[in-house]
Amino acid sequence: MTDQKTELEAAAFRALIHHLMVKRPDVQNIDLMNLGGFCRNCLSRWYQEAAAERGIEMTKDEAREVVYGMPYADWVAQNQTEADAAKKAAFDVAFAQNVGPKG
Repeated sequence: MTDQKTELEAAAFRALIHHLMVKRPDVQNIDLMNLGGFCRNCLSRWYQEAAAERGIEMTKDEAREVVYGMPYADWVAQNQTEADAAKKAAFDVAFAQNVGPKG
């Protein structure tokens, strides 16, 4: 079941990435973090960390391109909107709780 489990997990990951890239690019990262405790940047960081654990060198930008389906700056220009003060304050709390202190 190990190989099958890995294949199923990979398929679920691809479906999540597709959903965020194609079906719901309008969902802002700040809303994902505030409600779910993770965002697209978290996914890309986890992807990069998984690569590093397997001896694969990958930059933050390369990992983000996997998750965003394009260079990060392009995605931001096309999809990101300005967050209000309340969302930014909630983000600071969610980030500290789920990722750690900003540094």
